Amino acid sequence: MTGFGRAEQTTGDKTFLVEIKALNGKQFELQLKLPPLLKPYEFEIRNLLQENLVRGTIDCYVNLKQNGTAKPVVINTDLIKAYYAQIKTLAHELDIDTNAVLSSLLRLPEVVTPSTEIIDKKDFELFCEVLMIAIKELNKHRSEEGKSLKKDLIQRIANINAEEENILKLEPARMHKIRAEINTLLEDNVGKENIDNNRMEQELIYYMEKIDIHEEQIRLRQHCEYFKEIMDGREEEGKGKKLSFVLQEIGREINTTGSKAYDAGIQKCVVTMKDELEKAKEQVLNVL
Repeated sequence: MTGFGRAEQTTGDKTFLVEIKALNGKQFELQLKLPPLLKPYEFEIRNLLQENLVRGTIDCYVNLKQNGTAKPVVINTDLIKAYYAQIKTLAHELDIDTNAVLSSLLRLPEVVTPSTEIIDKKDFELFCEVLMIAIKELNKHRSEEGKSLKKDLIQRIANINAEEENILKLEPARMHKIRAEINTLLEDNVGKENIDNNRMEQELIYYMEKIDIHEEQIRLRQHCEYFKEIMDGREEEGKGKKLSFVLQEIGREINTTGSKAYDAGIQKCVVTMKDELEKAKEQVLNVL
């Protein structure tokens, strides 16, 4: 969700400059800097940014220059007095002459402002066009980043699938090993001649069903396929949340597999899958 957009356009006697920077974020957080003439339109500008940028930490800077002939201005005399009082005190301490300080005071921020308090509706509509150009440029950068992000996420899911296939290969040997270990344990502690083979077989079947991971592996493959379907879908917005939910389900199946494994080889596969899953979770936060 990172990106940068900039647009500048002169219309009539006004020049609008818009710069927007976006960083990754779970919510929409906006830092908006507007010139005084656009302050009354702040609510509309915020809505326009949120509708088109959806999520992320957004910094938006807007500058407005008025060109052409001289226009009526307002001099903020109270502000000048406040500035002058501080300058006079400092000048007294440094023994500096303050006779020619007025020209400098007039150049300080907010001392001289245009007499109009708001631009008209027509000029605001022109500004919105400039704002949309900057937004489109930013979203273009986001789109380019999204291509790399998609490639990385697909690879993470492919790595999880590869480990799932390794688990399937290890599964038959795991069940045989567990059965053999239980038989050996009973023979050593009870004696082979004291074992009820029918009862033992029933208990083994019950135990093997408890630690069977076949269903988990089926659901894991289904979740991975659904993840890729969402990635390839045409839907532009809301993918990030859906992908995050699917990753939670993938994590649930991986954790259950690990808790039932009782096998060093399968546990290694589970650890690798968890590592890939965490990397995917970090990346999916960047998806809108």
